[in-house]
Amino acid sequence: MMLLSGPLSILMGASGIAQDTLFSASLYAYRFDLTAWGWIHLVIGVALVITGLGVLTDKSWGRGAGVAVAGVSLITQFMFVPYYPLWAIPAMTLDLLILFALTRVHIETRGGR
Repeated sequence: MMLLSGPLSILMGASGIAQDTLFSASLYAYRFDLTAWGWIHLVIGVALVITGLGVLTDKSWGRGAGVAVAGVSLITQFMFVPYYPLWAIPAMTLDLLILFALTRVHIETRGGR
């Protein structure tokens, strides 16, 4: 799932950087330049891809880093809701599914008895 969410965030970031008039929002308590949102999404997307590859290859740092990056992605998507809710809400759902999958208790199976 991280290898799905990561490239989507990268595409969202690239589109925000290339065309900062793509998203618009009214006045809110927090306000970032839309190019800044593009860079935030781009960096988080790259981090999601890297940690997704770490989880996929069963690296020792993969799950912990994946939980951290998916949590940061969830928070930034929540803050992005005023700008583009049709993107942010499904992305938040995907981040929640990633967090659920990574924080489940995995029972390792071993050969023999």
